[in-house]
Amino acid sequence: MQHRTSLCGGCFVPHPGDSVCRKNGNRLSYSRALEYAMTHQLCIVLDFGGQYNQLIARRVRECGVYCEVKSYKTPIEELRALNPVGIIFTGGPNSVYDDASPRISPEIFHLGIPILGICYGCQLMAYTLGGKVATCITSEYGKTETTYDPSCLLFAGIQDMPEQAISWMSHTDYISELPAGFRATAHTQHCPVAAMENKEQKLYAVQFHPEVNHTQFGVRMIDNFLKKVCGCTGDWTMGNFCKATVQSLRDQIGPDGRVLLALSGGVDSSVLAALLAEAIGERLTCVFVDHGLMRKNEGDEVEAAFAKWDVNFVRVNAEERFLSKLAGVEDPQEKRHIIGAEFGYVFRDEAERFGITKQDFLAQGTIYPDVIESGQGDADVIKSHHNKLLPAEVVARFQDVLEPLSLLFKDEVRQLGRELGLPEYLVMRQPFPGPGLAIRIIGAVTKEKADTLRDADWIYREEIAKAGLDKQISQYFAVLTNCRSVGVMGDGRTYDYTLALRGVTTTDFMTADFARIPYEVLEAISARIVNEVKNINRIVYDVTTKPPATIEWE
Repeated sequence: MQHRTSLCGGCFVPHPGDSVCRKNGNRLSYSRALEYAMTHQLCIVLDFGGQYNQLIARRVRECGVYCEVKSYKTPIEELRALNPVGIIFTGGPNSVYDDASPRISPEIFHLGIPILGICYGCQLMAYTLGGKVATCITSEYGKTETTYDPSCLLFAGIQDMPEQAISWMSHTDYISELPAGFRATAHTQHCPVAAMENKEQKLYAVQFHPEVNHTQFGVRMIDNFLKKVCGCTGDWTMGNFCKATVQSLRDQIGPDGRVLLALSGGVDSSVLAALLAEAIGERLTCVFVDHGLMRKNEGDEVEAAFAKWDVNFVRVNAEERFLSKLAGVEDPQEKRHIIGAEFGYVFRDEAERFGITKQDFLAQGTIYPDVIESGQGDADVIKSHHNKLLPAEVVARFQDVLEPLSLLFKDEVRQLGRELGLPEYLVMRQPFPGPGLAIRIIGAVTKEKADTLRDADWIYREEIAKAGLDKQISQYFAVLTNCRSVGVMGDGRTYDYTLALRGVTTTDFMTADFARIPYEVLEAISARIVNEVKNINRIVYDVTTKPPATIEWE
């Protein structure tokens, strides 16, 4: 039987199968990262507040290496216990010479673990090891011609890479003096140290962002660090994850334990349902909470999709319950808190009704971006995820909360769904937020607004499909704004809502571009909505990328 691995906050030593540290009696906390480090090569991304921290981790995974994002405040002892094959420092908005800026203990550079610093991480490495960092005479932002030294391992083996290529810069400081033992391995017109290395100590750094698509050969550079510097073999595959997680769930739940799953009908919860069904079969109860904030006909579609599964499926019609709690609430974070809490209370009620006991488990479809965007390191909380906001008294009713997808990015969840044999229409279903239309209605939520948005969103989606664009646009939806404006219909004056249309293209949902929907398609959508849907007299299209915006409006 496999055992979960825990970590002691006092001695930072792995304790497979234990719940209390044998050395000092501390209660142990379960560490999924530590468990994977025991069987897979692990790369740690240390977050210094960079906007691309998720993207760096995603690129590492694309190279077949398991990776997790940790705060730069993580104790050195804990990092050592995780036994990573490599560490990557992210970028960040600060200047390393400011007293309030994030710092790192010099000890980390003497662990014998290869390190790659990116942007702020590059400057931090230089500054901490005795180099100098100063304000640029000329700042660099965006696409920048960069000259590389092909003898550096980071840039090795890229046969078609020219001596000069484009990198993506975003900095106002630069390394004015290299630390001892380092040499410059790349430069630009205004940046003499666009990359540096200390080959003997396996310390590498780049001033640019190799993780973004704009940097030519950037992913190859990351792969070179992982394979040529760290010696990674690339043993992270979704097939391995699927087998290991199914077995881990069986071990954790036991032969008699049951699971109550919060099923939304989206990709994440559907894949989780399949994963748990594979692990424990009919001991899984899927509770689908129809909070009255789903898309048009979606509740019925979800119920029909799961009718053939060998699990207990329960649909709770709770529209009135949720809308009454949301009455008059305008703040998006408060909406998320209310909906998250009410989800918890619904599950509590269902647990009581179906006899779920302290021996059983609650399962949620939290994925890795939810964990990071809910607060990681010094990075801002971008959004609070409802899975992370269940009331303590609800969680306390269960033995534990299962979140086996919390290590995965969205595209990895889809891959896992295919491994489990889910139909493609479920695997490729567009993301839909847990709070549903509540965060696509700006301002207070009412049934009238929800019905209006449902009808408008339906038309938008129908016209996109008619135009054959549904497979080209990664996510598209309508937002009912809180803006009202004057219009004219027939011979009468109107004063109704503005509807915003959102469409994005993306590969990982961490960065996104707005979709270039043809004008004639937008015209057809606009004409249908204002003619067929009450209370809307103006349509706008959102042409903002992520960043600076998020994909959802709230």
